Amino acid sequence: MLGLSECEFPGRSLLEAFGNGISVEAGKGTVYLSLRTSRSKGELVWVDGRCAADDAGDAALLWAELAEFASGYDVEVIPLTTRPGEAILLHGDPAARVTDSDPFFEHLHPWLDVQPARAQSEALADKVRQYLLRARAVLQESLVNRDRRARRLPALDVVTSKWSGGCRTRPEFADVVGVRGGIVASTALYRGLASFLDMEFRTPPDNLSLAEDMAYKVRLAAELIDDGCSFVHLHTKATDEAGHTKSPTAKRDVLEQIDGGLAGLQDLAAAAVVIVTGDHATPSRDGLLHAGEATPLCLAGPTISADETQSFGERSMRSGALGIVSACEILPLMSSFANRPYLLGHIPGASTVVLPDNPAPMRIESV
Repeated sequence: MLGLSECEFPGRSLLEAFGNGISVEAGKGTVYLSLRTSRSKGELVWVDGRCAADDAGDAALLWAELAEFASGYDVEVIPLTTRPGEAILLHGDPAARVTDSDPFFEHLHPWLDVQPARAQSEALADKVRQYLLRARAVLQESLVNRDRRARRLPALDVVTSKWSGGCRTRPEFADVVGVRGGIVASTALYRGLASFLDMEFRTPPDNLSLAEDMAYKVRLAAELIDDGCSFVHLHTKATDEAGHTKSPTAKRDVLEQIDGGLAGLQDLAAAAVVIVTGDHATPSRDGLLHAGEATPLCLAGPTISADETQSFGERSMRSGALGIVSACEILPLMSSFANRPYLLGHIPGASTVVLPDNPAPMRIESV
């Protein structure tokens, strides 16, 4: 959706690290760690719970215990101050990738083995595996967890790993896409994405209602455009979270609340090309995590003619004039309506997704 399909995805753990203020050097790789609760069944460990906000104190003590042996596996573990029970593991091979030990689908799979996910990653897989097994042994005997059991709280007795990542070089949004970009969001992931890609980042204050939050974000997007950003990505997590409750009424209520903050988009669409869409479908019933159906996409702007579709939804927009648009086509589509296309055969500078803001001008020296 951001026009970066030709760039290697650096892994979510790296973006989360940047988003939480952890500076990851070019020669480092990352893995995301979580303290979890578990139950054993034979030789298998089943992950069945997460660290809650009230567990922050215990989590900090447990990470301190685990830090005592991490260097023995040639890794560094940095707990996240914004998320109790979460941490970033740093290692020395940014090209290595390993599989997740976090089962994600916890009702189907137990705690998983860590294996190489690409060539020359065997050493990293062994390091992470041995670290996790040692951590499990330490956590089971920890006095912190003994105290938790005495208080009838589940022990945080296993560490899961996921989202292996790393990058030798960092692509800059302006170099790849051709224009200065910005992101308006509230999560660490998007803060990290903006930092990684050298994009402007803005976020609203906490404790706003969903309508206030959206209205504030629309104003921030307009300000970024006024400040010279030719592309701005505005994100909300609320609709996704509502879908994952599996309550259709909860999803409806969140959509209605967010809609109350979207009035500013009409003013924005009078001067800019605006697209409203989602990165995936999140059904609010039947337990399905994500669906493969197309998400609705609405395109509006001063140069765009309306079609006959009257409502915004998965079913109603199937008959829209745009048809099915793939994610990598969104930015070129927007650039065409904004009169900023990178035309076939026209080479104003380095190849970019859209017509670049600042191709190199010819310099005429004074005589």
